[in-house]
Amino acid sequence: MNISKTKFMVISKNKVDNIDITVAGQKVERVRNYKYLGTWLNDTWSSDQEIRSRIEIARSTFTKMKKVLCNCRLKIPLRIRLLHCYIWPILLYGCEAWTIKEDLKKRIEAFEMWTFRRMLAISWTLKVSNEEVLRRVNQRRELLHTIKIRKVAYLGHVLRHERYELLQLIMMGKVAGRRGVGRREKSWLRNIREWTGIASAAELFRLAKDRQEFTKLTANLR
Repeated sequence: MNISKTKFMVISKNKVDNIDITVAGQKVERVRNYKYLGTWLNDTWSSDQEIRSRIEIARSTFTKMKKVLCNCRLKIPLRIRLLHCYIWPILLYGCEAWTIKEDLKKRIEAFEMWTFRRMLAISWTLKVSNEEVLRRVNQRRELLHTIKIRKVAYLGHVLRHERYELLQLIMMGKVAGRRGVGRREKSWLRNIREWTGIASAAELFRLAKDRQEFTKLTANLR
């Protein structure tokens, strides 16, 4: 074990400060967040940092490709296809595991409109509405809808396959004890329940095991 490259992280609802890990007399560094397989993980278990990071990586890639994506000599449909091929996958990497809060939803939609405005060379000082921008590129908002489809489809995929027994236990199980004081934070599963309009988690799990019915539900997401 290389101690200089080894870190540890504590995930707890309560503040924990008095934990130290020592290996062969050397203290292992405790971190609040780290990147694992290209994804940011943190001790609050939120998706905020990862989503912001994905947006900025996608924005940087768009800027590097702006000579093509913003080339007015290329037709808009072709540039849109290039956008979907090279930029969207960067942003959507690992989106099945995200928990989408309202502020993150706005960030994703804002980035989508930012790409269209750059492609059309529309400055913010021109005060062109988002609806007009979408009309000019002949597109609808797609990013958030794609995330919804992938998340809901992933739930069905996990619940229908026996090899995901641990994930099924995490999704369907309950943690013993009382919930902490304060407003309940939005959860991964609550996202799906809101998007599908199914308030009961038990009903959602039952439906997810029926491939045909769940496929229809996924196709009708808004």
